[in-house]
Amino acid sequence: MTIRNAWLIYNSSLQSEKFLDAAFRLKAAAAKRQIELTLLANDELLSSTDGVLIPENLPEEPSFILAADKDILLLRQLEEAGHTVINSSRAVQCCDDKRWMHAALARAGIRQPKTIFAPMVYKGIGRSSVDYVKKAGRVLGFPLVVKEAFGSFGRQVYWIRSEEELLSKTEELDDAPHLYQEAIMESYGVDIRLNVVGGRAVAGMKRTSTGDFRANMTLGGSAVPYDWSTEEEDLAVTAARACGAEFAGVDLFVTAAGPILCEVNSNPHLRTMEETTGVSVEDKMMTYLSEERSFS
Repeated sequence: MTIRNAWLIYNSSLQSEKFLDAAFRLKAAAAKRQIELTLLANDELLSSTDGVLIPENLPEEPSFILAADKDILLLRQLEEAGHTVINSSRAVQCCDDKRWMHAALARAGIRQPKTIFAPMVYKGIGRSSVDYVKKAGRVLGFPLVVKEAFGSFGRQVYWIRSEEELLSKTEELDDAPHLYQEAIMESYGVDIRLNVVGGRAVAGMKRTSTGDFRANMTLGGSAVPYDWSTEEEDLAVTAARACGAEFAGVDLFVTAAGPILCEVNSNPHLRTMEETTGVSVEDKMMTYLSEERSFS
């Protein structure tokens, strides 16, 4: 099948240079493969009970749609209308909510930090008991990590040193969905990011922070190119597959006993990877889509 036309869906509320740059980089990579990639804001494709209302000025059906946004309902309705969406709405939903992601990884038998999901509470009502919070602390030990279920770039992730801090943070989060997680002390301030494309790792970097337990670049971390092992690639590919993601940024903790899965990102930003390694993940994605991926 010759691919001439595709769409990329981005979020209309994310107009910062960082997010628009990511879309334009994908458009440029598509052009190298003679694919016209049309950029569409999610509010140009309105979801409705009659399906997706598509602008009349689009000349032809796309061979595929790239999901650069997390508008899951819109993505699902596009799929129901017969479009191929990559990553799928299922994959985006799984990775967007860290609770669902860790549950999917557990079902796949993937090695990851011990994780406890906070029960749902209603906003402003409070908890009838904090016994479950104390139990999480006893099971995981201190320090531990609290993560909000939704968040990016290492934000909404908190280092907790004591039961007092744990109770305070839980109270502060109120009704925000979150989880409690074992701290991997051996990988404090260090992680590995592998980009997975179509079932294989195509680029990798090691990120390090000297002043934070999180190694994210947006929080001041630094990065160097990384030659990954077969074990690390297998773990990253298996984790991406468990979440249903064809394209993913997979983060791994480093330990003497082998890698531990940190998380799977269905919508990773790619500029830093190219700046660090010289590898354009966007080019790898378009090569995969134009030469390896089949579309029916």
